[in-house]
Amino acid sequence: MNRKELQELAEIRIKEAEILLKSECYDGAYYMAGYSIECALIAWIAKSTKEHDFPDKKIADKVHTHDLVRLLGVLDVQVPEEIKFNWFIVKDWSEKARYEKYSMVEASDLLAAINDPTEGVFKWIKEHW
Repeated sequence: MNRKELQELAEIRIKEAEILLKSECYDGAYYMAGYSIECALIAWIAKSTKEHDFPDKKIADKVHTHDLVRLLGVLDVQVPEEIKFNWFIVKDWSEKARYEKYSMVEASDLLAAINDPTEGVFKWIKEHW
């Protein structure tokens, strides 16, 4: 996948998460919301690669993870103060969420942290991807 496809996928997954939340499918909403951030972070990482260059193996290995904190670490950026509260909620998402049960509150909180119009994690990532 290329950067543009990852950006599109991130946008699609967050919309799916919102639909699932409205449909009271909290487990799926939680999973898709976190997955959108994974895709968004990888798109941001892809921005730093040069077209036609062979990827650095160390970076490529680090990107093959579902761990949001590790993905952010590849970017070597600090979470801005105004985003930290929302990042604290989002960072604990894991691909293992697909096997877990989540309440309305948990799914709503994750989506709110991602979609906050001024301090949302998704908004912050999109400013850099």
